[in-house]
Amino acid sequence: MEDMTIKIGALDSATGTVPVTFMLGEIEHKRPVNAVIKENGTHDRAATVERVNEVARGVAEKIRVGVITSAPPHSSGTE
Repeated sequence: MEDMTIKIGALDSATGTVPVTFMLGEIEHKRPVNAVIKENGTHDRAATVERVNEVARGVAEKIRVGVITSAPPHSSGTE
């Protein structure tokens, strides 16, 4: 994952996900990733980081082939 920056947010216990921001070059991609929950119901942070890294490999490939691109600039409504 050449120079990808990954930021993982706090666990959303209602959805069982963590919000993640992937940055590769000028492209920023945000999405929730399923957290790893232990049998006792606690969040396995280390395993969740591993899962996020697996997802990051797929995100990097999608950016490489052009499936994920930069969002177009928002219109200011003054055109």
